[in-house]
Amino acid sequence: MKVVQLGCGITGLVCAEELAGNAKVTDLVLADSRTEGAEALSRRLGSDKIDVVKTDATDKKAIAEALADSDVVVCSLPWDLNGRVLETAVDKGVNYVDFCISKEAFDDFDKVDRMCKNAGITAITAVGLEPGISDTLARYAANKLDSVEEAHVIDGDNGVVEGGGFVLTWSPIDWIDELCVPAAVFRDGKIEYIPPLREKETYEFPQPIGTLPVYKTLHDETFLMPKHIKGIRNADFRIGVDDEFAMVARMLKKLGLHRKEPVDVKGVKVSPLDVVVALMPRPVDLAGKIKGHGGTVVEITGKKDGKRTMIKMWAFASHEKSYDRYGTNATGYLVGIGGAVPTEMLIEGMVKEKGLLVPEQLPAEEFVRRLKEKGLAVNEKITAF
Repeated sequence: MKVVQLGCGITGLVCAEELAGNAKVTDLVLADSRTEGAEALSRRLGSDKIDVVKTDATDKKAIAEALADSDVVVCSLPWDLNGRVLETAVDKGVNYVDFCISKEAFDDFDKVDRMCKNAGITAITAVGLEPGISDTLARYAANKLDSVEEAHVIDGDNGVVEGGGFVLTWSPIDWIDELCVPAAVFRDGKIEYIPPLREKETYEFPQPIGTLPVYKTLHDETFLMPKHIKGIRNADFRIGVDDEFAMVARMLKKLGLHRKEPVDVKGVKVSPLDVVVALMPRPVDLAGKIKGHGGTVVEITGKKDGKRTMIKMWAFASHEKSYDRYGTNATGYLVGIGGAVPTEMLIEGMVKEKGLLVPEQLPAEEFVRRLKEKGLAVNEKITAF
C-alpha cells in the first residue's frame, strides 16, 4: 500500500517511522511544508520505500497532488487543517486517519460519516493520545464491566527542564486556547460548561508521575465517550497545570492576549496570541532537554457482578527515552504511537467498516495488544467498592 504521512512534526514522524517498518506499506510519502525532519528520518532509516515531498497543506490542490494514487493518508496537522484534508481524501477515494477530530466532524458527525460512506472510504478520527489512546483504554475497560456509569480521563506530566522555565510538550497555541475557553463536563447525562481554570483538584497519579494539580478543560473525550460508550452519565477531562502557568493563562485572558483576531498596533495588524507564542519556547526546541514522564490515566466506573467497580488504566512514557528513540518528547511519542496503531490495523484489514470512526469504535483489545507489542506499558487496576 501507498501511505501519505501529511504533517511531519514531533508526532507525525513517530507514526511515519512505525509505518516505514510495516511490511504492508510499500510506499511511504512524507509530506510537509518544512521537510528537514522528514529528510532526516529518511536518511536515518535508509529505506527506499520513503519519498519526501514538500507540500503546502493550506492548499487543497497541493493536498490532492500529494494524495495521488495513494491508499491511506495520515493527517498529523493542526486540527483546523484536518477538514480540507478529509474533503480531499473523500474526493480521491483515499482512506484517512487523523490525530484530532476536525471542526467539521465535531459539529456534524453524521453528515461527515455519510460523506465518507458514500465515497467508500474508512476515516478514523481522533486517534492520538488524548483523544485516541485514552478513548481506547476507556472502551477496553468498559468492555470488562456489566454496565458503565462514569468515565474520566486525567492527563499528567511531571517533566522539568534543566535551568527552569516553562515545559511545553505540545502546540503553545492549542495549550493556551485550551486553558482560556470554558471547560466541558458531562453531568447527569448532559454537557455543561464551566469557566476556564475554575475547578482545580489534586490528583495522585501512579508512579513515576505522582501528585499534580489538575483542572477540567475542554477536550474531545468528554463528548466522544458518552456518545459511543453506552450508559455513561458523568464524564470529564482533567489535565495537570502547574500554578504558575495557570496564573499566566488567567492573565493572558484578562489582557486579551489569548485572542487570535488581529489588532492594530501602530498601523500593523497582529494577532495577540501570535505575539505571545512567538516569545515562548517551541516544543521542538525543548526536545532532549525535558526530564520526567507524561501520559494518560483513564478511570471507568460501573457495575461488575453486582458490585460497584472502578477500572483504572494508564500509559506513561519517559521524555528521555522518547527523545533517545524518536527524537521527540513523551507527548509526541504517545500521540504518534496512538496514530500508528490504528493506521496499521486499517492497512492490515482489521478495520473494514466504511464511514467516520472514532477510537471507541475500534477493536480495543487488539489496539491495547499492539500498544504493548510496540513497547508501551499499559497498566490496569480493578477496585470493587
